[in-house]
Order: sequence, then structure tokens, then C-alpha cells
Amino acid sequence: MNPTSKTVLGLHMPTDPRWINLASFSLEDILTDHAYCEQKAATSCISLIQQYPEKVDMVDAIAPVVTEEWGHFRMVLHELKKRGLTLGRQRKDEYVNQLLAFQSKGGTRDERLIEKLLTCALIEARSCERFRLLSLDINEVPLREFYRKFMIAEAGHYRLFLDLACRYGARTVVLQRWQEYLDFEAGLLKTFPVRGDRMH
Repeated sequence: MNPTSKTVLGLHMPTDPRWINLASFSLEDILTDHAYCEQKAATSCISLIQQYPEKVDMVDAIAPVVTEEWGHFRMVLHELKKRGLTLGRQRKDEYVNQLLAFQSKGGTRDERLIEKLLTCALIEARSCERFRLLSLDINEVPLREFYRKFMIAEAGHYRLFLDLACRYGARTVVLQRWQEYLDFEAGLLKTFPVRGDRMH
């Protein structure tokens, strides 16, 4: 099965088709935003390890993701340099900030971990969906394979974070909460303007 099909990703709202067209005309901006997304993904994994070192299975599972995400950051930097472009300033990521605000802040230590893992899973799922669009439709053909590699990686990360969340709680309860995240994210996207200079 295609790892990016809706039945696997489960996203409740597809990206507005206008996004890919706008992104094609904002390559420096989209590459800059992409680079910072990869950097923040690596940082998030490091933070999980620091906060939950006793979760040995989780630490073992996501430690390689740190290396992979940082490698992705360097790949995007290389792509910018190859094009004679520079890494711009990091911009506020309202999408991620809203997902963080949606997290339940109370509960047990494991329940808070599940919230963090579900947030990571959703960010990876949406990134995967958008990388797929770039791999299929971006104007510059050489960039399509570039983004296809990212799409495949993000699909794996999405499944990893969701599986880890289910490991630390009752699967039915975790998946119910996952649906709440998906519903919230779909509503969130409806409130955002379509702009091609952001990954999310």
C-alpha cells in the first residue's frame, strides 16, 4: 500500500491544491521553512529522550531519528547552497504552536508523553502529505525526487510515533485521542490562509 494514501495517514483535511502552486514560486522561502522543520524535528526527539530517559524502548527507537532529521536539515542546506540561496530567518510556526496548545497538560507522566508523541505523529503525517505533493507536482522536476525521499522518511516517522503512543496507553483510548487530534488539525487548517512559503 502507498504509505501516503489517506487510509494510512488518516488526515481529515487534504492540503489545498493551491499550496503546491504557491510553493513552486517561493522556493527560497519553502526550503528555508523546510530546513527549520527538520531542525525542530531533531530537537523534539532529543527533548523526548531528555524528558523520558527511562523509556528505553522509545529512546532506542527515536535516537536514530535524531540523526536522520539532522541529516535532512543538512540536505536542505545543501540544496539552498546549490541554488545560490541562503538560509533565511526562522519564522513563527503557528501550526505547531496550535497543536502544542491542544495537548492535554494534566494527567500522568505517561499520558503527557502520549500527547507529545501524538503531536509528533501528526506533524510528520502532514509533512509527509505535503512532501508527496511536492514530489508529484513541483515545477522543477529535479526537486521531485528530492522530496520523494523526504516523503518516505516522514511516513516512517509518523508510524513510529503513533505506535509508540499506543505502547504507553490503552490502544483504543490512544486512537480515540488521535482522532481528536485529526479533527482539531482539520479545523485548524480551515482557519489558515493558503501560503506557499510555509511547510505547514
